[in-house]
Amino acid sequence: MGTITRSFANNITTSGVLLPASLTNNSIANVTAYNAAIATGGMKLISTQTASNSASISFTTGIDSTYKEYQFYFIDIHPRTDGVNFQFNLSTDSGSNYNVTKTSSVFVAHQREAGDSNALDYDVVSSPTDLAQSTAFQSLTQAYLTMTNAADGNGSGLMSLFNPASTTYVKHFISTMNHMSIDGPPPWTVNTFVAGYGNTTSACNALQFKMSSGNFDGTILMYGIV
Repeated sequence: MGTITRSFANNITTSGVLLPASLTNNSIANVTAYNAAIATGGMKLISTQTASNSASISFTTGIDSTYKEYQFYFIDIHPRTDGVNFQFNLSTDSGSNYNVTKTSSVFVAHQREAGDSNALDYDVVSSPTDLAQSTAFQSLTQAYLTMTNAADGNGSGLMSLFNPASTTYVKHFISTMNHMSIDGPPPWTVNTFVAGYGNTTSACNALQFKMSSGNFDGTILMYGIV
């Protein structure tokens, strides 16, 4: 016991402060909570919603000044209609309207399952996904190589929305999503990268996700980033 006491005492300053060397992975046991002043960081799950042949999923609560970044994870997004796109829009009135003006840029990487065609392109001009000062829903999947409703077809990915509660700045978003597309068999894997901003200085407090047409299945998780 004397050895343990001396070892512990050697890690305390004359003013009674623990030295950094005294704190290791094994030095604190059975911790169940931290003081509120200690920043632990990480992700806070706020909401989980599951679509089952649903027209849309809306997040109308939990988007406020609590977090400077919100992340949305898309799991097994399966359209019920063939040849559609997964989309989102923002609201400044708690979901009464989803019509925030947006400007965005899009590029896409795609590879056919047969391995006989692949490319890395900016958005396709003939069927654009990017927006320029538009209140339309923003597609998160490439609008030319659309999603398939095949039994095993789906899409997954994530989107970050930054400081939506700001009343000073525009609202930036970044998304990456991968989906199966059938633009004539065999199918493609399509990785779509979208970035842009909601061109408003009003606080955005709701989001809606839906297909460009028809219903869908899948799960969307909303996290706050500490």
